[in-house]
Amino acid sequence: KEWLAEKKYSDILLELTNSPVRCRCGAECVVKILTNQWFLNYRDKAWKEKATKCLDGMSILPQHIRPEFNYVIGWLHERACARQHGLGTKLPWNKEWIVESLSDSVIYMAYYIIAKFVNAGVISAEKLSKEFFDYVFLGIGSSDVSGVPKDIVEEIRAEFSYFYPVDSRHSGRDLVPNHLTFFVLNHVAIFPENNWPQQIVVNGSVLMDGKKMSKSMGNIIPLREAVRKYGADPIRLTILISAELLQDADFNVEAIKGIKNKLASMYEDCTKTKAEKFPELEPEDKWIHGILQNLVLNAGKSMDEIRLREALHHILFDFDSELQWYLKRTKSKQRTNISGILHKILSYRVLMLSPFAPHIAEEMWEKLGHSGLVSQSSWPSVSDVIDPNAIQSEELLKGIMDDIANILKVTKITPNKITIYTADSFKLKAYHFILEKVMAGQTNMGSIMKELIANPETADIKKNPDFVQKTIKDILSVPTEIRKTKLATKEFDEKSLISKELISLAKSDFGVDLQVYSENDSGIYDPKGKARHARPFKPAILIE
Repeated sequence: KEWLAEKKYSDILLELTNSPVRCRCGAECVVKILTNQWFLNYRDKAWKEKATKCLDGMSILPQHIRPEFNYVIGWLHERACARQHGLGTKLPWNKEWIVESLSDSVIYMAYYIIAKFVNAGVISAEKLSKEFFDYVFLGIGSSDVSGVPKDIVEEIRAEFSYFYPVDSRHSGRDLVPNHLTFFVLNHVAIFPENNWPQQIVVNGSVLMDGKKMSKSMGNIIPLREAVRKYGADPIRLTILISAELLQDADFNVEAIKGIKNKLASMYEDCTKTKAEKFPELEPEDKWIHGILQNLVLNAGKSMDEIRLREALHHILFDFDSELQWYLKRTKSKQRTNISGILHKILSYRVLMLSPFAPHIAEEMWEKLGHSGLVSQSSWPSVSDVIDPNAIQSEELLKGIMDDIANILKVTKITPNKITIYTADSFKLKAYHFILEKVMAGQTNMGSIMKELIANPETADIKKNPDFVQKTIKDILSVPTEIRKTKLATKEFDEKSLISKELISLAKSDFGVDLQVYSENDSGIYDPKGKARHARPFKPAILIE
């Protein structure tokens, strides 16, 4: 083969093994080999090193796709950068060729800044010299360049300096092996390090009812028709909430109906809620304020990480169960002074919803009585100190109500009386000791038991050997945040809390009176011997 080629007795014939290749319109595609083609030498070692350095300093979201960029930079070599047909920019040194689109588009963020002034007729493209670009893009030289007024050059330079470096570039995963990697390579080739890109965000595609959108399948909805039929905000939310980055978002008609109903419900709440003076805060008020603060923190963290689906779930759905519990608590107390608190909750949620659903958020904001635009308002601040005791108290009350409901569901009995037994004080001390051990990563029951028995304050634990094992299980069954909350509140009077806060709620939900005892109370009513099974944050329950 080599001898034939050397003697020029042979030629190379390129053949497509999966031919014919057709374009979307159905026409057959033909590969044409061009002579005197121009290439970008992405194989250059120094260039690759600069690109890798840039990539190492960038935020890549989601994080696990970063190796794909490193891989592409590693294998990338010469790539054709010009063509002879179609629209585009002529190669400056060879007017027969047009800059190929993937090579041309990767710094169009900089191009847009110039194009704005050209399209407005402020400057002429023909008069833009090398000195002009050196000053605007690189800060080299001065604004005193021929063909363009000095003040205009300064204005363009200022605008470029405002928008560069590129904060974030978003595109699909299929562009990682080409456009997005070229975006990094070409920026480091042209711009100084202080103007290298800061972040790339890679997303998936959009499906229609779980299927790829395709004209041949007839499942594409024109955007204007979709907006007219469903509304812009519901469409945005449906797509965003269906998938995280890299996952394919599924545009589902049923899902969009659910989103519309959710927005309508929030809007109606906004029309009914008035800003009133806060009452003296009761335990459930302190709790809902803490939950609201956590909502702001969690949604903000999700947005910082471009986990938009997660952020929307926090804002639209996760908070609902907490709000329902709050309303249930206040209703059982027959409270009528919570409008101001509900107004604050709705205001915070609308503020956080605004970046995702700007149109309906403005309507909600106005109905809440706020002046100005919500889109110009700041993200909610987290200034209130979260009361760990309030968080812990409500978690305990919710847990007891759930336990009672589950017992009734399993036993299928109609209750006449419910008795709650809280744990002895020495068990609470033992609980916090075990909690500290678990938080430190120690879960060996034997060693924990020995230390508890050696301590006179918790030595009685030997009478209840199952306590340690069950307590470790209790602790491990709750989220880390709840464990931290319990760790912060060592003095906690369960009996007093339940007696004060749960009796009206139990009466409302189950229609019976509630009795509360500590397991060491004198005159305790305990016909079934349930009290000894009480553990901190896990009271024993007797239903008769």
